[in-house]
Amino acid sequence: MTTMTRPPVDEPHADGPPQKPDRSRGWFPQLLLRLHFIAAIFVGPFILVAATSGALYALTPQLEQLVYAEQLHAPEADEYLPLADQIEAANTYTKDQDTIVAVRPAPNPGDTTRVMYSGTGLGESETRAVFVDPATAQIRGDLTAYGTSGALPLRTWIDQLHRNLHLGEVGRLYSELAASWLGIIALAGLGLWIARIRKARTNKDFIRPNNRAKGYRRILSWHTSTGIWLLVGALFLSATGITWSQYGGGNVGTLRAAFDWSTPSITTDLSGESAPTDEHAGHSGGVAPSSDIPALTANPATFDAVLSIAREVNVNTGLVEIKPPATAGTAWVVQEIQRSFPTEVDAVAVDGQTMQVTDRVDFKDFNLAAKLTRWGIDTHMGSMFGLPNQLILFALASGIIAMVVWGYVMWWQRRPTREPHRIVGRAPARGALRRAPWWGIVAVLAVAAGIGTLLPLLGLSLAAFVVIDVLLGLRHRTAAAETMG
Repeated sequence: MTTMTRPPVDEPHADGPPQKPDRSRGWFPQLLLRLHFIAAIFVGPFILVAATSGALYALTPQLEQLVYAEQLHAPEADEYLPLADQIEAANTYTKDQDTIVAVRPAPNPGDTTRVMYSGTGLGESETRAVFVDPATAQIRGDLTAYGTSGALPLRTWIDQLHRNLHLGEVGRLYSELAASWLGIIALAGLGLWIARIRKARTNKDFIRPNNRAKGYRRILSWHTSTGIWLLVGALFLSATGITWSQYGGGNVGTLRAAFDWSTPSITTDLSGESAPTDEHAGHSGGVAPSSDIPALTANPATFDAVLSIAREVNVNTGLVEIKPPATAGTAWVVQEIQRSFPTEVDAVAVDGQTMQVTDRVDFKDFNLAAKLTRWGIDTHMGSMFGLPNQLILFALASGIIAMVVWGYVMWWQRRPTREPHRIVGRAPARGALRRAPWWGIVAVLAVAAGIGTLLPLLGLSLAAFVVIDVLLGLRHRTAAAETMG
């Protein structure tokens, strides 16, 4: 029996001249591998810090309840005082030196009321929160609060670490870089995983780590399988994180406005102008007007009156914030601030002179894009589904931390053993685009230009990677030519 063998590709065929091998095959996986490697090496530390601080932030609601139990809670009682009495007690405590910018009535029995003031020495979106026992009007604490989430000092410190490394606006570049590249690195990893499956052409399971492997291959299997399991979560964190960013987030906001996907806002100006709504107020503030804006002196009794009116309109949750007019000619605002499911963010504007409702906003009337934005932000912050949401975020962040560490371990494991001076492995081979067909080059350049325009910081860093890569390539060629010469 004769065994038939396939002729080499460079031998003559009966129907024509020899066929040249397709040099363009495999160019895209090679490009993805180099992009995944280079980006992860340089951006990995930023992603590691963002994931670590994000994991800590996911646990802060419980930590906050534990650390600030005295301020947040009071003994339950059969009867509670009007808001006016509680506010008067807070004003007496502060000696009427600061201006009230918001009041948050006790949402549940056993909770305290927050009377929030502007004042000197406060940062952007910070307020001085005085905690009042709603049954006795006893002052139970005096702390700085931040954002619509009302974060207290511990959570605020971790929040700012996650957001900007406590470096202000300059520090926000780190989180934007991490959020922008996280999605790109994850998608490149997915492409490599698909190429690996297609190349293997077996029924081998590629979503579980191979514990029988040793060394580099074992770490690679853990890195790959974990990345696949975390892919959707990583893309979600990247997309929602970008909306907080300085440059990419601004472009996303412009794009939403162009398609009329913006979040409806309550009209506070009694002349008819709308006040902007900050969807990211939990992380980036938005509770109180800047301390340099002159606010009116609010009558404590009016808080009870406007809350009662709002209850008759659409405010039906315990988590409520009442904001007096910041300037003359503006309305009082009563807004639901419940960020857990079901979302309650309805708002009512009330004319403090006539006690007439001048505007209302209902979450049920939000367009789908605005609802998805609200839900995405609240899920990113861990408030949407409570403890399960927090645990998933913690596990997701921990997995991302592990993947970054495994990536650097593999880089070290791939070092040449016969070259003691090299402490890490070589980068994947360059030159993928030189082997790509014309349409592939056009597609890559078009996608890079589009993403770079939408996410400027990612575009600039990608351009920097390309320039560095070209310079290193020229240096390597020069060194090789000198060696051969």
